[in-house]
Amino acid sequence: MNVHIPHRPDQTSAAEGMPRRAFSVKDVLRMQKAGVIGPDEKFELVEGEIVPVQSKTHAHELIKSYLGIEISRRLPDDLWLGFESSMYLSDRTILEPDLVVYKRGLKLEAIRGPDIILAIEVSLTTLVYDRGLKASLYAKYGVQELWVIDASKRRTFVHTGASAAGWSAVRELGPKAKLSCAALPGFAVRVGEI
Repeated sequence: MNVHIPHRPDQTSAAEGMPRRAFSVKDVLRMQKAGVIGPDEKFELVEGEIVPVQSKTHAHELIKSYLGIEISRRLPDDLWLGFESSMYLSDRTILEPDLVVYKRGLKLEAIRGPDIILAIEVSLTTLVYDRGLKASLYAKYGVQELWVIDASKRRTFVHTGASAAGWSAVRELGPKAKLSCAALPGFAVRVGEI
């Protein structure tokens, strides 16, 4: 006997097809304030589901810190650099890129995908997630450019041309290739040299 469970906007479906309650950004902020989610807990809100994220490795931190220093040296006055900043991409999605370049003067809660010039994810154990679901969310919400850096092989996947259907271009650059972003004049790095 099949039982039909109607889908509601405040639900998601798990792998087995059973509904799950979908959380909103407001729900998550209330849970943090009430202590349900601790101040040291690392997570992202992915289309209504709370997803724990793993702690970082030495290679991850080395690449992230190096890129952060180099980007900050070339950052124009109208842009800002965030480190693991919470990006509220929709009412049901909060992502925390390792590095994010966005328009200066915006409150984090007001930033939307098109305001994000560059999001960078440094991946070691999360490469499949960052290149898959997470990259598709960045595209869906209109982030201008995404770099997913494979920390173990020092290769970078540069995503451009975001739309609800995905990225129009994804280029794989090797460790010796120069990474640059048009919004950051004079910025160029080779991940293999980090």
